[in-house]
Amino acid sequence: MPEPLRIKGISASAGYAEGPLFDLDQTVGSYVGKETADDEKAALETAIGIATGRLTAMIGMAEGDAADILEFQIAMLQDDALSSPAFTAIRSGLPADKAWRQALDTETAGYDASDQDYFRARAADIRDIRDQVLRALSEVGNVEPPAGAILYGEDIAPTRFLETDWSSGGGIALRAGSTASHVAMLARSRGVPMIVGLGASPAHLAGIALLDAEHGGIVVSPSRTEIAAFRQSCASFSARRNRAGTFLARPAVTKTGRAVRVQLNIADPSEVDGIDIATCDGVGLMRTEFLFGKTLPDEGTQYRAYRKVLEWAGDKPVTIRTVDAGGDKPVPGFTIEESNPFLGLRGIRLSLARPEVFRVQIRALLRAAVHGNLKVMFPMIAIVEEYRQAAAMFAEEQTALAARGIASKMPPLGIMVEVPSVAILPEAFADAAFFSIGSNDLTQYVMAAARDNSAVAHLNSVRHPAVLRLIAAVTTFGEQEKIPVSLCGDAGGDPASIPSLLEAGLRDLSVAPAQLAMAKAAIADVSV
Repeated sequence: MPEPLRIKGISASAGYAEGPLFDLDQTVGSYVGKETADDEKAALETAIGIATGRLTAMIGMAEGDAADILEFQIAMLQDDALSSPAFTAIRSGLPADKAWRQALDTETAGYDASDQDYFRARAADIRDIRDQVLRALSEVGNVEPPAGAILYGEDIAPTRFLETDWSSGGGIALRAGSTASHVAMLARSRGVPMIVGLGASPAHLAGIALLDAEHGGIVVSPSRTEIAAFRQSCASFSARRNRAGTFLARPAVTKTGRAVRVQLNIADPSEVDGIDIATCDGVGLMRTEFLFGKTLPDEGTQYRAYRKVLEWAGDKPVTIRTVDAGGDKPVPGFTIEESNPFLGLRGIRLSLARPEVFRVQIRALLRAAVHGNLKVMFPMIAIVEEYRQAAAMFAEEQTALAARGIASKMPPLGIMVEVPSVAILPEAFADAAFFSIGSNDLTQYVMAAARDNSAVAHLNSVRHPAVLRLIAAVTTFGEQEKIPVSLCGDAGGDPASIPSLLEAGLRDLSVAPAQLAMAKAAIADVSV
């Protein structure tokens, strides 16, 4: 019996899976070259058409985030800028498969080298597009994994995830990957256990494995003792998750009877479909980057997206964050390439530098505000002048809308607390209507450690005393000055972090929809 192999990674979607390993990186089939360059060109055009057709068919069975991902991939396949280098290479004598692979590998090379999660996630999407077309060229399909398998490899394509039947269990273990990838997002929403960042683990593994995606690890060829302990942990996790379901419809209250507001983080209006507003206290963070894809959105498009969520929420608050582009969220035609984008022109800095884009969003928000209880917050505020300049632009646009006879309403304007300068000196920002602590960026800026870099992930903890001290200082100041304070980072939905956040004084957390029940259950176990 082989010795057990234990590998540590980073949890991307909590859960447990026990089953055979399935190699994601195995190759099946090969392309047969054509006689002329014209035939190679025609073969690639046909393959792109087949891949587009497959994606279109999948959209018919998808919804929400999954549909958005597929629509993005179709748009990429239809973009001449992506395919033209391949057709140029074909004219130079390369066969269609090598030309296509070369063109898309060149596109992803820069992303793969990045230590920033968004870029690695974008690389996975482009590799997925590459492989969809190569599949069509070789006229073979995917080899299907056995039921309950743990899919292991360098990375996994979104379409591979969507094509997999997860009804019999299973999970994902990746040497690379990202907690911010499209697949990680899909895995969390569907309850599929997933870990990333296994690093320099063997390229090909086989046999039975135990995937612990709660703590971030995998054991290959486990001992009987390890299997027994694993199954006990799995049963405990299932019991906690089932118990959490009983808390979903109840208000969140600590053991001592202290009420805690629990709101939702959403990245797309479709995420509220099927969610009962009675189960939450509103939306603590609605991201708007989804609107800023291949083209900049017009005012009407933005207005309709914001209105949909406001009308769903009724009289409960919906906090919409102005576009947080830059850093790990590049937007074509809006952001700029920088050597260190996390410390560059991102968030409110970029919006203020591009007022012609920002004012369109402002007008859409002012118009949408009449349809519900809107709050607006600015990301990446570092100095109070940024807040005041943005607030002045809101006032100017409201005056202009009124002059045109267009209904609008000024919402409360708050700030994200994610830059240490704000957390250290909150009194300088007393003009803000509210504070929302962005624990993801605040933690990585305080600890100088990216959460998706497995080599330093242990340093990226919101529970570090330095981070908690800053959070406590902000909540104390907010209480003194009657400024509402909430937290909308990933830590708000982490049961292990919730006790520390409540001890730091927070009474308003915002979590991903899939984390709502577990967060309420964790709150019920805390005495504060």
